Amino acid sequence: MKRVWLLAALLLAGVSTGSNRIPATELFTVDLSQWKPPDIGTLGDEDPFGELVKYGHALFTNTANEIGPAVPDPAKRFAGNNLACQNCHLQAGTQPYAMPMVGIWGQFPQYRGREGAVDTIEDRINGCMERSMNGRALALESREMKAFSSYMRWLSTGVPAGAKLLGAGTLQIKEPERAADPARGEKVYAQVCSACHGPNGSGVRAQDGLGYQFPPLWGPDSFNNGAGMSRLLTAAAYAKHNMPLGARFDAPLLSDEEAYDIAGYIVSQARPKKLDLDKDYPVRLQKPIDASYGPYADGFPAEQHKFGPFGPIRAKVKELAAASRTANAGGPDNGSHQSEAAK
Repeated sequence: MKRVWLLAALLLAGVSTGSNRIPATELFTVDLSQWKPPDIGTLGDEDPFGELVKYGHALFTNTANEIGPAVPDPAKRFAGNNLACQNCHLQAGTQPYAMPMVGIWGQFPQYRGREGAVDTIEDRINGCMERSMNGRALALESREMKAFSSYMRWLSTGVPAGAKLLGAGTLQIKEPERAADPARGEKVYAQVCSACHGPNGSGVRAQDGLGYQFPPLWGPDSFNNGAGMSRLLTAAAYAKHNMPLGARFDAPLLSDEEAYDIAGYIVSQARPKKLDLDKDYPVRLQKPIDASYGPYADGFPAEQHKFGPFGPIRAKVKELAAASRTANAGGPDNGSHQSEAAK
C-alpha cells in the first residue's frame, strides 16, 4: 500500500518515475463552473493563517477602504484609484470566466511575456497593483502582500497545483472581420451599460465609504492603459460573458459584435497613463495583438492594434514567429476570429 501511495504521489507531482514523466496537467482538469469555493465564514478567529485570509478577502472586496488613495494612513495608500479587485474578478474572485482567482495559486511560478520572465504570484499581484489599480507595488514582506497571497492560496484549496482550469480567465470572443466601431459602441453602451457605469463612464460611488457600487470604466479613477482590461479583445470577451451584471458565460446578453463595439468605445476613452510601457514584452512577438501601445514587431500601426481588424495582425505574427521560432507569439489572445488570412 505504501508503494502504491508513493507512486501516486510521484505522479501527482509530475515527478519522473523512469524514462516517462507524467505532468500534473495531464492528470487533472478542474471545471470551475462546477467547483464550490471555500466559505470565508468557516474561518476561525484564532488561526493566524485564517486571519491573513480574512484580511486578504477584505483587501480584495473592499480595496478602496483598505488601501485606497484616500485612506487615513498615508503608508497604506497603495492603490491609486478607488476600484476594488472584485470589480473585475467578480464574486470575490470566484465567478467562472470572470478572471477568477480559484486555482491560480498552483499556476505560479509561470513565464509571462509582459515581463519576459518567470513570475511569482507576488509579481502578478503587483502587476495588478501598478496597472489595474494604477498604484504602487506592495513590499513582499508586507502584511498586505501576505494577505493577498494567502487569500489566493485559500481560494485554491483542493485544486491540484498545475491543474488545467476550465473557467479561468474569460472565454474568447469571435470578433468581426473589421475594426471595432466606437460610435456604434457608444450607442449600445448608452442602452446597456450607462445605467450602472454612468453616461460618462465615471461609475456610481458606494453609499458608504470610498469605493464604487459600479466602477468607472475610464477617466482618472479607472485602470490605466497598461492594464489588461485596456485591450479591446480582453474587454470585449469579459463584457460578452459577464455584462451587464447578472449575465454569465453560459447565458450572455450581448452579442459578439455588440461586445466588440462597446469595448472599442471604452478603450477609445481617456484614462491614466502608465510610464515605461515600452519595456513591456521584451520579446516583441509575444505582445498581445490588441496591445494599444508599441513598439511592435509586426509592422502594423498602433491604431489597428487598438481597434482591429486583428486577423491580418495574427497572420503576420504567426509568420514571423514561425521564421524566428518564437513561442507564445501574439500574447494572450481573447479573440477567436479565424479568417483564411488568420489561419
